Amino acid sequence: MRHLILVDLRRHPARTVLTGLGIAIGVATIVALLALSAGIDRSASGLINLGGAELGMFQGGVGELTASSLPESLVPRVRRQPGVADADPIAVATGELRKEPSFLVFGVEPAGFVLHSLVFIAGRPPRGGREAVIGDGAARQLGLDVGNRLRLSVGSFPIVGIYHAGVQFEDQGAALPLAVVERIRGRPGDVTTIAVKIARGARASIVGDQLGRAFPGTVAISQPGQVARVDTNSLLVRKSATLFVALALIIGGIAVMNTMLMAVFERKSEFALLLAVGWPRRLVAQLVLGEGILLSLGGALVGVLLGIAGGELLVRAFGASTLVSPQFTLWTLARAFLVAGAMGTIGSLYPAWWVTRLVPAQSLG
Repeated sequence: MRHLILVDLRRHPARTVLTGLGIAIGVATIVALLALSAGIDRSASGLINLGGAELGMFQGGVGELTASSLPESLVPRVRRQPGVADADPIAVATGELRKEPSFLVFGVEPAGFVLHSLVFIAGRPPRGGREAVIGDGAARQLGLDVGNRLRLSVGSFPIVGIYHAGVQFEDQGAALPLAVVERIRGRPGDVTTIAVKIARGARASIVGDQLGRAFPGTVAISQPGQVARVDTNSLLVRKSATLFVALALIIGGIAVMNTMLMAVFERKSEFALLLAVGWPRRLVAQLVLGEGILLSLGGALVGVLLGIAGGELLVRAFGASTLVSPQFTLWTLARAFLVAGAMGTIGSLYPAWWVTRLVPAQSLG
């Protein structure tokens, strides 16, 4: 049967290639969107858990996490809320290193728990002024060490320490005193997020809900999956992925059905002959289904490669934050092949049913 399937697909190469290409384009879009959604979740996990925080407070309804704007004056009030052990303001500046657009600068309080959670592998923490510390990943990439200067678009800062946080985008950035980063952003007294440590015995989800009610217009996030409550880009990506999966199933299914119907009409006498010599109708239907599914999976293989190549283009197209990079997990790729398999199955059902209704005597006559 496998040989018969391959023979028919090779019989009309142009038709096979065009159908496979249509499936590949749909699968590529799905892969890129799912990878972008996974990247947003991963980045959000790092940002909401800075310094070992269990919660991250953000402005509600912003386009992306780094566009959040909260008054620093909220911090003392957050610290007094039930279930809160401590709270630290963090300001995030992007685009300060022209050659490295993904480089982030974090503004933190020198006495706060976020800075104290960093592991210093060289030098010391900043003590104020214009001192900078840099992540070990950024230090390797930029060739910097303690005693060098970090040259940003707004000036240069002496590097007094190299830290390791265990969060990729944080280790690829740098930390400066909070007041300095607020001035860099041109927003004195304004921060991006408030990192919250939960008191022992308290539940992050309950404390987060309480903070959201206590400070209208803010959202407290404890899980990466909740990022869509803040980041409208994330919500758009998730909805787009769902929409494209539905469209791909419909359009891909129709394309496969059209191809398979043409194939079975052209080979009607061959199928009738198979039935006449004793092939079970079930086996003939499996032959048609196998052709449709194999065609779809071949298109999916090309689509996965295109989706991986185009993932970064989608980040730019959606104006996503520099925090985000597509994450191509095995589950993302598996879902792409599952969708492609569903296209082939749905598109082949009617042609397979039609073949089983053939009457050999009439079709061979």
